[in-house]
Amino acid sequence: MQVSEQLLAARPWLAHYPPGVPAEIDQNSCQNLVEIWRRSRDAYGARVALESFGVRLTYAQLGHAADRVTAWLQAKGFAKGDRAAIMSPNVMAYPAILLGILQAGGVVVNVNPLYTSRELELQIVDSTPRFLFVLENFGATVAAVVGRLKLERIVLVAPGDLLGGKGVMVNLFSRLVKKAVPKADLPGVLSFAALLREAKGLKPQPVTVTGDDMAVLQYTGGTTGSAKGAILLHRNLAANIEQNAGWFAPFLKPDQPSVSITALPLYHIFAMTACFWFQIRRGGSCLLIANPRDIHNLVKTLQKSHFTDFSGVNTLYNALVDYPGMKTIDYRSVATFAAGGMALQPAVARKWKQLTGKAIVEGYGLSETSPVLCANRPDIEEFTGTVGYPVSSTEISIRDAAGEPVAIGERGEICARGPQVMAGYWDRPLATEAAMTKDGYFRTGDVGVMLPDGQIKIVDRLKDMIIVSGFNVYPNEVEEILVEHPGVLEAAVVGRPFAATGEEVIAFVVPREAGLSEEDLRHFCRERLTGYKMPREIIFRDELPKSNVGKVLRRQLKETLGA
Repeated sequence: MQVSEQLLAARPWLAHYPPGVPAEIDQNSCQNLVEIWRRSRDAYGARVALESFGVRLTYAQLGHAADRVTAWLQAKGFAKGDRAAIMSPNVMAYPAILLGILQAGGVVVNVNPLYTSRELELQIVDSTPRFLFVLENFGATVAAVVGRLKLERIVLVAPGDLLGGKGVMVNLFSRLVKKAVPKADLPGVLSFAALLREAKGLKPQPVTVTGDDMAVLQYTGGTTGSAKGAILLHRNLAANIEQNAGWFAPFLKPDQPSVSITALPLYHIFAMTACFWFQIRRGGSCLLIANPRDIHNLVKTLQKSHFTDFSGVNTLYNALVDYPGMKTIDYRSVATFAAGGMALQPAVARKWKQLTGKAIVEGYGLSETSPVLCANRPDIEEFTGTVGYPVSSTEISIRDAAGEPVAIGERGEICARGPQVMAGYWDRPLATEAAMTKDGYFRTGDVGVMLPDGQIKIVDRLKDMIIVSGFNVYPNEVEEILVEHPGVLEAAVVGRPFAATGEEVIAFVVPREAGLSEEDLRHFCRERLTGYKMPREIIFRDELPKSNVGKVLRRQLKETLGA
């Protein structure tokens, strides 16, 4: 498609798109997730859709399981627009439940299974789902507050569900050997296996789903304040799936089997869109990793798997890059290593390229944007230090505090407009209004710079910025310097009130091995940082607090300083 000079002036990034990537996606080609799923189910019935614990499920088999979930929900009076929550890591039953809810015209409420009982209660009370599907390992979390949750039914999922005969062994290992299933008093609970038996013989009733129907309530902001539910419509998610597909299409081999290592949790928007739905649309498969924190077993899986795609966050790549056994993996079949969710550090990116011979393609987005807004070109040879270009049908504007666009190269808040941007926050009209500019851009809360060619460089979160004697200090910049030191495994930087300068820089450091001294680290930083950016205090830790996808929780570190 020919791009006009006027459009190029407004969107300089279009001139640098890979050949074959359109300036605009066709938003009318497919506007809902159910249609995307049904197309692939019909076209790729015999192909492998999922793999878990060595067991594979075809598109037809996954569809059969999803139909039973839909039929069971409908038999219980579940109607279009009703909500059902899923609280589970990446086990085989998760996608079947997800698809079953959507086919019934329902709304999926994704719940982090690592939540405390209090966090769970807040989200369930806010989203008011009728049903909760929860992995049995986390049943005790639900039991602690079940009396205060207005749920019609709780369905207990086992890690071995939908794994056939092997599922029995997986469940026994989880319950008896790992002792990962604490006792939980949940009156009237139904097992997922029993649900499937109850649904035998029932037929799902067709439901008309449109692009303007709500598909997912994706909660966000829990690490920086009270969690809010981002309303993602079917057309928001369908658009982002199409944007991802268009961005990578010129670099994919249509006849090559596509296998995505799905280590990021599906209840997180990055994995749900960029891994699961991206593969579903193209007839690929997801190799589900139930516990990505178990690096030893993750590496064993990588060693014996022929995979084409891998998505992760900086902390996962950092944990893997030096792990024994990573050098024995054959990376020639891998088309893309993708990163998002948090800033990819240059030191980690360089090590990964040395290990695999392939650069990590970093992108950027948020739960509120389904999530992808920007991505590097898939054909990059080296780490760029940016999050790439805005994807098709996406506008990015860098704004100052008054909401006015700044000049190219100047720092400001990244604001975005496009079909993937949420409809608003659930039951929070004031928060929705505050998140949008007058001309319809979503305010991300991230500080960034637009380069002359349209690439976006993330500087930091607005809320994490530290002000020392009137100077802005961006934690990402200091963290990148710290992890350049060969003795540093991880680092996090926060601000602390200080009478003389307003705030002071505090660094939390996880050393690679014993013997790293504070003075050695200070000397390293003095050569690379101006005085006001220097950490006033360096605190050594065995580990850093992280979110469910591995993002370092600076807020928790700041709270420890307050305590």
